[in-house]
Amino acid sequence: LRERWKATVGAVQGEATGLADFVVRQATLALERAERRLRGARYKVPRLVHEDILGRHAFRGGLARLARSLGEKEDKVRRAAEGYLSEIAATHSPFVIDTLAHLIRALYTRGYGENLHYDAATLEEIYRLGQRYPIVFLPTHKSNLDHLVLQYALHEHGHPPNHTAGGINMNFFPVGPLVRRSGVFFIRRSFKDNETYKFVLHHYIDYLVEKRFSLEWYLEGGRSRSGKLLPPRFGLLAYVADAFQRAKADDVLLVPVAIAYDQIQEVGDYAAEQRGGTKQAESFGWFLRVVRKLGRRYGDIHLRFAEPISLRSTLGAPDAGAEPNPDERNLALQKLAFDVCVRINKVTPITPTSLVTLALLGAGDRAVTLAEVARALGYLNQYVVRHELPVTELLDTDDPAPIRRVLEHLAENGVVACFDEGAQAVYHIGPDQHLAAAYYRNTIIHFFVGAAIAEVALVAAMESDGDCEQAFWDEALALRDRLKFEFFFAPRDAFRSELAALLDARVPAWQDRLAAGPAAVRELLFERNLFYAPLVLRPFLEAYQVVGDLVASAGDEAIDGGRLVGRALALGKQYVLQRRVRSAESVSKILFQTALKLADNRDLVAVDDGDASASARRAAFAAELRDDVRRIEAIDALAAGRRAGWVGGDEGATERYKSLEGQR
Repeated sequence: LRERWKATVGAVQGEATGLADFVVRQATLALERAERRLRGARYKVPRLVHEDILGRHAFRGGLARLARSLGEKEDKVRRAAEGYLSEIAATHSPFVIDTLAHLIRALYTRGYGENLHYDAATLEEIYRLGQRYPIVFLPTHKSNLDHLVLQYALHEHGHPPNHTAGGINMNFFPVGPLVRRSGVFFIRRSFKDNETYKFVLHHYIDYLVEKRFSLEWYLEGGRSRSGKLLPPRFGLLAYVADAFQRAKADDVLLVPVAIAYDQIQEVGDYAAEQRGGTKQAESFGWFLRVVRKLGRRYGDIHLRFAEPISLRSTLGAPDAGAEPNPDERNLALQKLAFDVCVRINKVTPITPTSLVTLALLGAGDRAVTLAEVARALGYLNQYVVRHELPVTELLDTDDPAPIRRVLEHLAENGVVACFDEGAQAVYHIGPDQHLAAAYYRNTIIHFFVGAAIAEVALVAAMESDGDCEQAFWDEALALRDRLKFEFFFAPRDAFRSELAALLDARVPAWQDRLAAGPAAVRELLFERNLFYAPLVLRPFLEAYQVVGDLVASAGDEAIDGGRLVGRALALGKQYVLQRRVRSAESVSKILFQTALKLADNRDLVAVDDGDASASARRAAFAAELRDDVRRIEAIDALAAGRRAGWVGGDEGATERYKSLEGQR
């Protein structure tokens, strides 16, 4: 023990842990290992976090250097660091871990019964990998139940509790103290100017990686209010990557996790926030309301685990002599986060609820019969099967019972309304529920974006006076650029290949028909069975059009981003009343904020004084967006013509539609 102590503390023994403290720690760890052999890895938790971190020579030496750089006394910085470590670190209790597992089960079964679905074999494989390397679980964040259901699934299969990063806003009594003792460590929302806090968090992550404890956090940073996967945040990922690159572990495995719900209780709150409402503050009263709402039926919960990502394979071999550098702007780190998001999207399962809401939103304000819903689902099912997309269950369109059951479940929570006093029952999105329905559709929207972009690009090719194929690709790549803050697109060349493969599967010889000119492209569009652009892209591009019009109206004057979003909410409501915006879900604070981000990316928000081109560039931006919306309207008119019998029947019907289109 004395020799091990000397090897651990190095030459500077006076600044490190004494021999007696070292022996106590080794004895504690030996007892813990013996206990774990009896009770299993489920209770593999750190016992001496504070003593280990505070006693390390690297920590003490780093604090001394930090104090000098800050111009502060070392004792003052050390006391602050000790306080921050107590504020951050989890304090595990095996008793609380077991107790909380029972409470979680009691909580989620209130709304979802026993319907928590996942692949046990995948969890067993992850468990085996966790015996050798630190595992980082990166789940999607749709609901307040996300961490709890993942924790329960892991606990049920003998996994040790994850060290889970939680926002400090959740550290209220009794939830905060309870979950802290089961593995949650709380971090502040913002600490970029607090060097001591960053130093402590950095060393805490180093410690967890070095000791091979599993970690978990939401790469999105917060809950998605729109249903789509949000852009990644790089902070904690940068800390873990930095710990690996300094050889704190031979490898670290990132496990992307998709958590899908048939329905969630928070969807009404999310819709209210998108309409400009404020987020409810977390508190004990808020927690009780969450529990009370779980008394309704919400369907099933599905966990899907993507293929793990090895940091060694992605970032290369570690270097024990490297200096700490958790650089969030590192390009390799950003590519790594992008890869995580793409893998999450690929394994996100398509639920019956998401497909039904996709079909209903495609009908606009029109109520539809059960048979019409089934017909739309039939086309969607064909797409899902053709592209081998992940599903929880494909509804049998020949059997109305399961489709009716999904509609009734949505009606129970107010998302769908049913009118059954006529000759047959008809269904439509409930009053002011378009954003709620869009939430469920958006969970799977990424699977259909490519097809929607291809359709808009085909309309652009049809309008072209020159090379139709060039016009097609110009529009497709332009849409990719305009929607880059909404969806995770592959690099340009890979995106072209993906889009070409998509069309190859759906439209044989499509390139030959593009080469044949606008008339051939028009005929190609007439052959479509289902059009995805109005279902998928309309709300985003209509919202962008609202912001584009406001940006253009500013001329060459400065734009206040915060005020512009508020004005967009008002203008969007006006456009809905005027039917200049067809989709009520287009009036969304989140979509307006993303559109503003795009405008800022184009250097259209903060313009320099005397920039003579600002007004023209802003007008061109608005015109681009109006063209996008106009092309979607053309596709929607084509879909309406098909429903009315103008298109897709005999040759005469097609000619009548062309005549009507010319009049429009």
